[in-house]
Amino acid sequence: MSQSPGADERPKTLLITLTGKDRPGVTSAVFSTLARFGVEVIDIEQIVLRRRLVLGLLVSTPHEWKPLRDAIEKVADDLGMNVEVERGAGDNKPRPVGRSHVTVLGTPLRSAAVAAIAGRIADIGANIDRIERMARYPVTAINLHVSGAAPEKLRAILAEEASHQNVDVAVQSADLLRRGMRLIVMDVDSTLIQGEVIEMLAAHAGCEPEVARVTEAAMRGDLDFTESLTARVALLEGLDAGALDLVYDALVLAPGARTTIRTLKRLGYRFAIVSGGFSQITDRLAADLGIDYAAANELEIVDGKLTGKVIGEVVDRAGKAKALRRFAAASGITEGATIAIGDGANDLDMLSAAGLGIAFNAKPLVQKAAHTSVNVPYLDTVMYLLGISREEIEAADAAAGIVTPAPPLV
Repeated sequence: MSQSPGADERPKTLLITLTGKDRPGVTSAVFSTLARFGVEVIDIEQIVLRRRLVLGLLVSTPHEWKPLRDAIEKVADDLGMNVEVERGAGDNKPRPVGRSHVTVLGTPLRSAAVAAIAGRIADIGANIDRIERMARYPVTAINLHVSGAAPEKLRAILAEEASHQNVDVAVQSADLLRRGMRLIVMDVDSTLIQGEVIEMLAAHAGCEPEVARVTEAAMRGDLDFTESLTARVALLEGLDAGALDLVYDALVLAPGARTTIRTLKRLGYRFAIVSGGFSQITDRLAADLGIDYAAANELEIVDGKLTGKVIGEVVDRAGKAKALRRFAAASGITEGATIAIGDGANDLDMLSAAGLGIAFNAKPLVQKAAHTSVNVPYLDTVMYLLGISREEIEAADAAAGIVTPAPPLV
């Protein structure tokens, strides 16, 4: 005759949750106690937040589970911590299919925005399995491990909510490819550097306002890029080639650009710059920054003067995507293992061709088309999307003797 499970029936698992002030030896004390009972560790999570520890353990159950519970409670009491022991909690089943990394960036990141993002995730039946902080300055970045929804569905829903909350949200599939990307392809003007080179040249030629108007229309996608480039370069006819040196000396990199290149180079990444600007500038940038590949238009110079023409095939919207594929092949990787970063309409094909296309402070048209958008001025936030934390970046710099300014105390 079968009997219904009673209150004292041995559960298959025990979930032990310990919380309190962190100190050395807490984890050791807990596991030393568990060792006396010969249990199997099935799952474990531990975090420390502002010196407060949360330790979660899923363990198998010995024949007599109550002595284990009593021993763990005594350890917690001795440590001045709180503990809960839950019987039969969880069976360590695999998480639901459809796993994503959702990175949220805010300056500041307000609780209302996090609540809204979490709510939309719950609305489609997905679950947040884990949350970790990637950075606390100059932006706050958190990474959510989400299961139970296709990344494409998450991306569409969260992009809309991110716009409402004035934060950036990036959704990536949680697969090995995210860890294996090894080529970063960047636009130059208003991405790697601040401002537009052609407008800086136009300032020396006395036609900056006219060139700026055409540039803005081209970046919005209102004008064909090749036609706009031809028209703008024509206005530079007769400009002394020495202006190129003056412009190069005046370039200002995007905040975090050097940190991004330096850090990812340590990890074996390669870099390319692909620009609708001019090789006389981009080739020097590539050499100075240690960038592996570069593609741009070449200004024609005769007798030390710009002729108002470019030489060879124009690097336009299609040309940027073509260059990405060429550089990926040269690096021995697939297009899916590339990351493209850009801001203008002429970057759209390149962003689409990449495994991850990032719209960086981009025009609305580009933000809608890209895989994800970043709307803060710090290029190194891209590394948070790759699972690299600010603490890891600074530790690597410190080991190399590079001093990082102290963060604000918050």
